[in-house]
Amino acid sequence: MPGDIFIEDLSEPVFTEQQRAIIEQSQDLVVDLSRESILAEAERKTGLSDWGPEDFLERLDLLCEEWNADQGLTNLGRDSLRYKLLQDATNRLMIQDQFNRHPEIHSVQIEAPIIVAGLPRSGTTHLLNLMGADSRLRALELWESYEPVPTPGEALLEDGTDPRFQRCAQMWEDLKMMLPHLEAMHPMTPDHIHEELELMGPNYGSYIYEWLGFSPRWRDHYYGEDQTYQYEYMRDVLKLLTWQDRNTDRPARWVLKCPQHLEQLPVLNKVFPDATIAITHRDPVSVIQSTVTMIAYGQRFNRKKVMTGQLLEYWTDRVERLLRACTNDRYNLPESQSIDVPFHEFIKDDTGMVERIYSKAGLEMTDQARAELSQFVDSHKDDYGRVVYDLKRQFGVDPDDLRERFSFYYDAFPVKRTKG
Repeated sequence: MPGDIFIEDLSEPVFTEQQRAIIEQSQDLVVDLSRESILAEAERKTGLSDWGPEDFLERLDLLCEEWNADQGLTNLGRDSLRYKLLQDATNRLMIQDQFNRHPEIHSVQIEAPIIVAGLPRSGTTHLLNLMGADSRLRALELWESYEPVPTPGEALLEDGTDPRFQRCAQMWEDLKMMLPHLEAMHPMTPDHIHEELELMGPNYGSYIYEWLGFSPRWRDHYYGEDQTYQYEYMRDVLKLLTWQDRNTDRPARWVLKCPQHLEQLPVLNKVFPDATIAITHRDPVSVIQSTVTMIAYGQRFNRKKVMTGQLLEYWTDRVERLLRACTNDRYNLPESQSIDVPFHEFIKDDTGMVERIYSKAGLEMTDQARAELSQFVDSHKDDYGRVVYDLKRQFGVDPDDLRERFSFYYDAFPVKRTKG
């Protein structure tokens, strides 16, 4: 079995010959990170031009301006960010086209979803994937989150595979070549259950852009807005996906998750008033160390210098913001529709915790459901190795000193402090 993985070259990357060749080839890459080029290319790709409400242009401009001003980005980093903005633009055109041609989509109801909210790296992914294995629930797979609507005129491959799935699979293979340890941190296979946050992308919304680039201006813009309209857009794309399933045997009840929900619980409850909300809790220092290590590892290609110190400061502040909002808003959720999920309890009995969530959601844990969950666990054993995190050695901070900042959270919720 794979052993422990410690990334010795986190702050000073050492590249393979193949990786160096890719970096060298990118030196002459010209990246037009502008609104005009992104929108024009999206229109060429889709043959569409109706963008719907144009308030998104201000947000797209902000992202382009902030990332264009970032002198620390490599050409590969700029190209990666442009690809994301182009993907969002392309998806927006196709989503808007579906709304225009099929107004009945808006009459679809997203009924009684089960939504997981919790810090990144706090068990939310495993919990979501576990419930997603239940054939009575509809989950959002990664390939579908990246491309919610099929490209006009694009047929299935000869073997029946959706080309969107194939593109996602190829992206993952390319990413593994560039960042081989990512598989041990956060596997991104096409059928991996993903966050619905991705569905805000075509409206240029959410905190997802903070994960992709150093984006304090975007963060402040996001903080300053009521996010209800972004959650409503995401809900409407879920309606579209549900409508697209109308002639299939896929279930209509969604299971969802996103860390951002922690600081948007009132909005989440407003847009999905009949949702059951499960909130995971884990030692925030464990969350921070895995988050900053993963992002720093990705920066070896995206930035000229890995920002270990800035990443630690940024994401410590970001996690505190998420947790303070959760502490303020958690107990305003209806008790009958919400449940806390301590990480240390969940990892001891994950199926038992799911059964408790189902009880809140009015969903019976049947023998078939139990078997499906068990099969998922058995087929997804950790065979990629385990990344070892060391805040002191890699980021220059003592974990116990950092924990003092989160006393308010330890006092409010059943969180078990980890050692180191």
